[in-house]
Amino acid sequence: MATSRRSRSPNERELQLSRIGRALTLTFAAAVLVAGGVFYGLVVLLDFQEIDSTAKLDANTLFDLVKLSFGVVAGAGALVALVVAYRRQRVDEVGAHREGTRLHTERFSQAVDKLGSDSPAVRLGGVHALAGLADDAPDHSLRQTCIDVLCAYLQLPFTPDPGDDPAHQEEHHRYLALRKVRHTILRLIGDHYRRPKGTHRSWQGCDLDLTGVTIDGNIDFEGASFSDGRVSFIGAAFSGSTVLFLGAEFSSGRVSFNSATFSDGAVSFRRAMFSGSTVSFRRAMFSGSTVSFFGAAFSGGEVSFDRAAFSGGEVSFTDARFSSGTVSFRDAAFSGGEVSFTDAVFSGSTVSFRRAMFSGSAVFFVRVTFAGGAVSFVDATFSGSGVSFVDVAFSGGTVSFDRAAFSSGEVSFRSARFFGGEVSFTDATGPAPSGLLAAVSTASGPVALPSTWLPLNP
Repeated sequence: MATSRRSRSPNERELQLSRIGRALTLTFAAAVLVAGGVFYGLVVLLDFQEIDSTAKLDANTLFDLVKLSFGVVAGAGALVALVVAYRRQRVDEVGAHREGTRLHTERFSQAVDKLGSDSPAVRLGGVHALAGLADDAPDHSLRQTCIDVLCAYLQLPFTPDPGDDPAHQEEHHRYLALRKVRHTILRLIGDHYRRPKGTHRSWQGCDLDLTGVTIDGNIDFEGASFSDGRVSFIGAAFSGSTVLFLGAEFSSGRVSFNSATFSDGAVSFRRAMFSGSTVSFRRAMFSGSTVSFFGAAFSGGEVSFDRAAFSGGEVSFTDARFSSGTVSFRDAAFSGGEVSFTDAVFSGSTVSFRRAMFSGSAVFFVRVTFAGGAVSFVDATFSGSGVSFVDVAFSGGTVSFDRAAFSSGEVSFRSARFFGGEVSFTDATGPAPSGLLAAVSTASGPVALPSTWLPLNP
């Protein structure tokens, strides 16, 4: 793909020197037209009525005409020289680009050969060489090629750790050495996505394909910015590690996307598996991008979107599974865009939207199942947003909207179902959400409502 792009680049087209004759002809014609226009303008401006045809041509006039002729010729020659110099400069630039590309290709081949070495140390050298080539690439397509190779290396199958049994000591040491290579790639990716877009060594805007990779080490993406480009963690497995994605962490250790920015791009964690991890998107900003956790599985551990800002774009947790553990959106701000938990299942989890602010976003909890555990919207504010709990099933456990404030916007509990457990709207303010009273009337467990929401006794 990189080759086809280069073949269509402006630099390549500039090398077609057969067009220089046409360029010179057009330039000379333009010069003649400009000179004629200037002459005509002067005649009109000086109000010449006619030329005396009976006047004799003296030596001074003849000399002036000769000087004018030489001036015109010299001007035309200067224009021709300017065009030729410009063409020569373009040829030199394209030649330099070709030479840079040739050197890049040679270094690229050497770095890839190192990645295929049997020696982990040589492979590590190849990783750093490819990262350096991506930094110094003469164009975007060559940079993307280097990044694609690093991602492809992470996608390669690898032999699991045989353990520290003395009988497998050599295999264990080799596993640790190659694991170091993989973790180095992940660290370099985090470092480069933290750099401001457009600066040297920044990879922002490039595609990052980590589909199906197993991330068993620490990755630091804290403060990273995912803008433009496509970032894929589809089917990735985060287990037994601390993974930081510019303010985000994945794995059965800690995964952090704290303060990460998702804008004008597409980031996918579709069917990703977070097992026993601490996953943190604290203070992450979602504005204008499409971020998908469709079908992702969060089993155990902690998932935090505390103080995250959802101000545009689309964030989807459709069909996600949260089993046990803690899921927190404390102090999160939903002020724009769309956030969907459609068909998500929270089973045995502690789910908190405490002090969350819903003002301007469309938030969907359609057909969500809260099975056991504790769900909290304590002190949440619903103002100006469309928040839908349509067909939600609260099955056991506790559900609390205590002190929640409902003002303007549309909050719907149409067809919601309460099966056992405890549901409380104690001290909630504002009008009752639509459909709530009808849903509560069929609840099989206790539901505490503010007195202002209760129908008046006849």
